[in-house]
Amino acid sequence: MNDTDFRKQAEELVAKMTVEEAASQLLFNSPAIERLDIPEYNWWNEALHGVARAGIATVFPQAIGMAATFDDDFLYEEAQVIAEEARAKYNMFRKQGDPDIYKGITIWSPNINIFRDPRWGRGHETYGEDPYLTSKMGNAFIKGLQQRDEKGYMKTAACAKHFAAHSGPEAIRHGFNAEVTPKDLEETYLPAFRSAVEDAHVEGVMGAYNEVNGEPSCANKELIIKKLRGEWGFDGYFVSDCWAVRDFHECFHYTKTPAESATAALKTGCDLNCGCTYEYILDAYQEGLIKEEDIRRAAVSIFTTRFRLGMFDRDCSYDQIDFSASNTKENKELALEAARRSAVLLKNDGLLPLDKTKIKNIAVIGPNAYSIKALCGNYNGDSDEWVTNLEGIRRAAGDDTRIYYSQGSDILKDKEDDLAREGKYYSEARACAEASDVVVLCLGLDRDLEGEEGDAGNSDASGDKINLLLPPTQRRLTEEVISVGKPTVIVINSGSSLDLSAYEKDASAIIQAWYSGQRGGDALSDILFGKVSPSGKLPLTFYFEGGTLPDFADYHMAGRTYKFFKGKPWYPFGFGLSYTTFEYSSLKIEKENNKIRIRVDVENTGNYDSREVTQVYIRYNGDAFEKPCHVLAGFANTFIKKGEKKTVSLELDIKQFESVLEDGSRKLLDGEYTIFAGSTQPDERSYELTGKRPLEAKLTAERGVLS
Repeated sequence: MNDTDFRKQAEELVAKMTVEEAASQLLFNSPAIERLDIPEYNWWNEALHGVARAGIATVFPQAIGMAATFDDDFLYEEAQVIAEEARAKYNMFRKQGDPDIYKGITIWSPNINIFRDPRWGRGHETYGEDPYLTSKMGNAFIKGLQQRDEKGYMKTAACAKHFAAHSGPEAIRHGFNAEVTPKDLEETYLPAFRSAVEDAHVEGVMGAYNEVNGEPSCANKELIIKKLRGEWGFDGYFVSDCWAVRDFHECFHYTKTPAESATAALKTGCDLNCGCTYEYILDAYQEGLIKEEDIRRAAVSIFTTRFRLGMFDRDCSYDQIDFSASNTKENKELALEAARRSAVLLKNDGLLPLDKTKIKNIAVIGPNAYSIKALCGNYNGDSDEWVTNLEGIRRAAGDDTRIYYSQGSDILKDKEDDLAREGKYYSEARACAEASDVVVLCLGLDRDLEGEEGDAGNSDASGDKINLLLPPTQRRLTEEVISVGKPTVIVINSGSSLDLSAYEKDASAIIQAWYSGQRGGDALSDILFGKVSPSGKLPLTFYFEGGTLPDFADYHMAGRTYKFFKGKPWYPFGFGLSYTTFEYSSLKIEKENNKIRIRVDVENTGNYDSREVTQVYIRYNGDAFEKPCHVLAGFANTFIKKGEKKTVSLELDIKQFESVLEDGSRKLLDGEYTIFAGSTQPDERSYELTGKRPLEAKLTAERGVLS
């Protein structure tokens, strides 16, 4: 069967419903219609980095960690596993007669918003600050979730969110209007969504809470009618963020009543309401605000998705997936490999990898050393095998190595004990450091400190960060431990950029481990002891605190991300060290029709087998309105053995050379273009840190032709 057949089935079924029955199906917790053999169904499920909130499942690293792999093929493989587990659990729950929330196969992931500001608490749900990287990773995740069987049924349905310009601040999201220029919309905020629709054929799109240019996102005619449904041809279902339609009348005062809010959303193309405002649809119908055809159109849209998922057909092969397919040994090993690939080595003075034969005592210190919250991130499932940083190091170090552990401090609070003085564990932490040959200091944040408004425990900023520094209690701990003078590895578990530059000169090594999933501790120990070489690259810029970041609520991209930031970052987008060295040579550029083919030789000249992320950037050397410094245009993740040379091939579309003009239109401007290929972006900070520059090649455009 094809999508036309599924839509026809949906039309036939909806035609049999009364208008009241059709309206009842437009809520996320859709009731059963027994006379038509339609079972109760709850649309709300999450699987951002593993099936979430419904018991035991494989927990992969948080999305921002997967972005650090720069490996869309690997993320596709991960998403296939997530889809398999989601179906396995869905089938089990149906057999158990349990249609509760989080137990369906409509997955409200991925989050493909752009992480434009490092203070945003939900940024770790995204694939970073770059639209191209976000598009590639988001599309891989969508395609992995939406694989189809021979009869055309989808295993699960993905949902790209939050359409479209949404990235904080969390505290004011229910009444905030994001003012976005046409250029910024086209260049930054919309590309990943457009690609998700046109290239990955995403089944669902979720609107955001905030307004965009004066209209609520879930009733935004410019975004939904003109762009999404019109220019891009989206034919899936559109769902509101949860209780976002209620904000129309309660927060934005865009409408006066719930019935008017339901009308505004429904008539703009919001098919499904996560919340309860669509309970007023029949009131709107009786008042003449909406027509019966508006209700039936939305019902057809959502039932087309349900037919595509095989919910009403007995021959859907995915119904045969057994519960035993969830949380398998193989899936856990994939979670381990994902955590290994996601870690980013920011500094190494030669201490790493650690030589176990020369180390008898290791101090593992810090609030994230023995913390499950430092592994799981948000929108997570639960694991039956959490391996913390401490446990991973202990297992890898072996019986001949003594492990000294101290929590050192609370992750946030100055006092861990109301009866004790502040800094209760500082003396213990110093003693552990003094007794050891090397210190592994586990710092950072967790899901209680950065996350979604209402979910995170960070009440002062509703899940956002106030600044880019560690909480004061961790800063004091770091100073106490470093003062001992032992070789120290700082491990940062966080979902966003922090500024630990104050301790950089005293630390022998720094590892950004993200929220690393259920096997995060094993992955960390594999890197510390050299079982694998780190290969992750930063998917966002690590700024210095107190720099020149624009106001958080300003959605203009000037001064933001590697593309428009003119200052010096602590660590730049695309940066990450390895235990080995790579040399680039023989850059070749060929033009064929509308494609640019790039070939470059990459040789592993060091002593470790390792993965290498080759990055390709484009820079327009002429003058243009608010011109980016350069733009990521391609990447490849390649495993190269020591002493081996491989030719890496990439293909660029000529459209990637176009500039976005002030009015949001695209044009290939006349003049010279530089293509860069190497281990980093072509910025001065990367050169300062590595001593190497990418290879370059030139192309010229004249009268719209690139040569």
